[in-house]
Amino acid sequence: MIISTGVACLILLTSFIVLVIARVPVAFALGIATIPVVALDIRLTPFLIMDRMLNSYTSFILLAVPFFLLAANLMNSGKITDRLIRFATVLTGWLPGGLGHVNVAVSMLFAGISGSSTADAAGCGKILIPAMTRQGYDTRFSVAITACSSVMGVIIPPSILMIVWGGVMSISVGALFLAGAVPGLLIALALMATVYGYAVVYDYPTAGKPSLAEFWSALKGAGLALLTPLFVIGGIVGGIVTPTESAIIAAFYSLFLGMVVYRTISPKDSIGILYETGRFASISLFAIGTASVFGWMLAFYNVPRLMVGVMTGLELGQFGTSVVIAGFFLLFGLFIDAIPAIIILGTVLYPVASAADIHPVVFAIVGIVSLSFGLVTPPYGLCLLISASIARINVVDVLRDVAIILAPMLLILLLIITFPGIVLWLPTLLMPGFK
Repeated sequence: MIISTGVACLILLTSFIVLVIARVPVAFALGIATIPVVALDIRLTPFLIMDRMLNSYTSFILLAVPFFLLAANLMNSGKITDRLIRFATVLTGWLPGGLGHVNVAVSMLFAGISGSSTADAAGCGKILIPAMTRQGYDTRFSVAITACSSVMGVIIPPSILMIVWGGVMSISVGALFLAGAVPGLLIALALMATVYGYAVVYDYPTAGKPSLAEFWSALKGAGLALLTPLFVIGGIVGGIVTPTESAIIAAFYSLFLGMVVYRTISPKDSIGILYETGRFASISLFAIGTASVFGWMLAFYNVPRLMVGVMTGLELGQFGTSVVIAGFFLLFGLFIDAIPAIIILGTVLYPVASAADIHPVVFAIVGIVSLSFGLVTPPYGLCLLISASIARINVVDVLRDVAIILAPMLLILLLIITFPGIVLWLPTLLMPGFK
């Protein structure tokens, strides 16, 4: 029998939702949800689905994912995160709510190296959450600001999500990296303004003004690590290396710093680091495969074309369509990881964005920023879960503070939608021929 579009969508979405509610991991749920459709539609075969899944791994750019994860793990294991925290302390610790600002600043610095929000939440949270609690900060606030600031890991370049987006949608990764810089900086400023508000209300302490000698010492300690973004982003934008090659450079540079310069990683440590990297990378890449099959099946049943027709008929215009797109990504981000959401929802909404004359890079940044908020919002909220587990506190107890901190971040998202030039300014300035 031949299944209609409506029936196929109903089966796919219902199966997926039921499996997620049953606590089946998302990567498996996406693949299992396609089985009933394949069994019912005579045009589909298991071999065709397996072929589509294997084809999703042929993109050379996806090799960057495990190498950026490796770089992040090496930075954490090599105590390089400690050096970044020390540098962030001399930069922002003297402000009211000192360690709160340090939390934001170190997340911004770490984001420029790792491209991973979860690595940021785990690495920085282990140090800063206990330190903030000891200095009199409310544990709930410490957890909330750690989780919310970690989302910059996928917005400030380099970003694993941008690499996946560029590979799936055939968009310049260099342009995406540059496009994410200003929105990431605006989110950091919004977070610091929120920390300042908390500090005034709750009289949180400062870390004291550093001396010039302390500043110079901290800069020397973190200077070599801070060169990583220059190698990665500069190499890609300058056309010297591909995103995959830049990820390899970042990983080997991090290994060189940990084993040779700082001598904080031993050969024995490297085995455990490689194992953890392989474990997390396999989860991400498996999710890419099953999400690609799920997304291809939606395309097979003409779901993107139908959505374009519906959205065009509503005549929402560029701004209205961007808001609706952001809403879809925010909703999806509540339940599933960002990488499957990019492959499924991104490919479905791409034609909708094109029909509304939304620039592909603006569409990408709106999607990535929206999905990043899902890292701190239940039921998915992986960064929030990591931060709460470090403090040994129930996630429910932190939700009020998370909502307060997220509010200005959502305003930054609305600002990006209203003024897309914020996203396009750096790529236009630094990439000749960018349109």
